Amino acid sequence: QVQLVESGGGLVQPGESLRLSCAASGFAFNVYPMTWVRQAPGKGFEWVSTIRDDGSRIIYADSVKGRFTISRDNGKNTLYLQMNSLKPEDTAVYYCALGYGSNWYDRGQGTQVTVST
Repeated sequence: QVQLVESGGGLVQPGESLRLSCAASGFAFNVYPMTWVRQAPGKGFEWVSTIRDDGSRIIYADSVKGRFTISRDNGKNTLYLQMNSLKPEDTAVYYCALGYGSNWYDRGQGTQVTVST
């Protein structure tokens, strides 16, 4: 079955960086588009970014464009999210999921990112 395990979250100050990872197993990772979504306290899920199966197309939410970079290593079955210039409003639980854009599904358990002084 699909298993997605996120890691790399933590507590950072505004302006700092974090790199999230998502280890995938139980499915053919290299043929699926992959997505990052997040959920801030008391709010619904927000789509963050998607990368196609071969990395040929990448899209970002306007709120993270220019600061976040999604990537994948199909040889390692791993998805990444490099987050730079973090802001307090980026505070959320970050999840990786299968699917493209808002049509995501089968998310992992998530990793907490807190941006605070």
